[in-house]
Amino acid sequence: MMVLLVSLHPVTLPDDQPAAYTQQRAPSPPPPPISPFPASASSSSARSSPAPSAASSSREPAPLPSLPTPADARTGRHFGAEVIKIEPPTTGDPLRVWRELDADGTSPWFRSMGRNKKSVAVDMRVPAGRELVRRLALKSDVLLENFKPGTLEKWDLGPASLHPHHPSLIFTRVSGYGQTGPWAARPGYASVCEAEAGFRYINGHPDAAGALDGPPVRPNISLGDSVAGLHAAFGTVLALLARRAKTDRGEGGGQVVDVSIMESMLNLMEGIVPEYDRTGKVRGPSGSSVTGIVPTNAYPCLPTAPAPDTPAAPAFIVIGANGDTLYAKLMRAIGRADLVGPAYAHNQQRVQRQAEIEDAISGWTRKHTVEEAEGVMREAGVPVGRVNSVREVVQHEQVRARGGVEDVWVGARDGEGEEGEGKGGWSVKMPAVHPVLEG
Repeated sequence: MMVLLVSLHPVTLPDDQPAAYTQQRAPSPPPPPISPFPASASSSSARSSPAPSAASSSREPAPLPSLPTPADARTGRHFGAEVIKIEPPTTGDPLRVWRELDADGTSPWFRSMGRNKKSVAVDMRVPAGRELVRRLALKSDVLLENFKPGTLEKWDLGPASLHPHHPSLIFTRVSGYGQTGPWAARPGYASVCEAEAGFRYINGHPDAAGALDGPPVRPNISLGDSVAGLHAAFGTVLALLARRAKTDRGEGGGQVVDVSIMESMLNLMEGIVPEYDRTGKVRGPSGSSVTGIVPTNAYPCLPTAPAPDTPAAPAFIVIGANGDTLYAKLMRAIGRADLVGPAYAHNQQRVQRQAEIEDAISGWTRKHTVEEAEGVMREAGVPVGRVNSVREVVQHEQVRARGGVEDVWVGARDGEGEEGEGKGGWSVKMPAVHPVLEG
């Protein structure tokens, strides 16, 4: 388990408890032998950092054992907050060694999720470690944590223990099922909570009755963690704004932001709950389309080699022509004006003829490369996009133009802020922190 401390003002780490904590300093490994990315200038110049910073007056502390809080605190640091991440001694955050590893044994995944933070190893099992966290929390603006509910209370680090000494402290708490209710104490990782929230049920391929045909298909990322992190970040900002108003009235302003991964995923379910309530219909999986909207789907094109000297592979484009006018443009562009008219004029009618429409579109795309199909759609003014792998995304002209992937320096530097290749450091490409603030 870990603690993350974020502040909107500089924080000095105590130096009187060496047995309780140690600062993490990654070694400076040799640069990686190869890079899968084309050489390019840093994309950071395409995005301006706000000045003064958007978070120029606040700090946050947080305990966490998984992804949600690292994601939202990473963004806060990018906009000026100071973030101190508390990790368990010896091993640190498990993400440090998950998936692919750099030459120094650190995961690029961790470098992305853990950037913009100071890392401190603290043994919270001992009183000295808990006292250190308490002292840091009392200097902070927000405490983010994703321990199992009740853990901080057991250590006298919960709101009831800290608010009497720091009335304006904001607690942002992320857990599988929330701080209350019969399931509060259950452990809940993102994958489990995605299933419990109904999200996994609607992802997969339907059988003849519209129910799941085989196991559900999961996105190959920790979606529930990221979605909960966004809810936590938004809730924290709202709490900080509310605190400002309370402070103006002479009140303490501290409160608890309670984020459930399950409820965060439930929040994504759009009309599924009210539709069930009103009609009794259970929305099932829909493959690569979406229930009740036609046409919007992924369509196969002629196989294409993804890179030089590689065999041809299946290629797909996504066409979104669910508006009435867009639908007519699409069908005329592919030479199927016979499917334009009163019987296809509105979405409700097209839903009844989905198989006919989808067959016509896929029959056309199968005869064309992705580039050809994209060109025809763009000429017709129909929204279209190819299904890209990361290989295509990092070279995407729009991503590169806006600095959507930036170079982050790892390891040694020369002097004050100068990158030093000769010192053993290297740059790593990562998704840039979003959103972009202008003005």
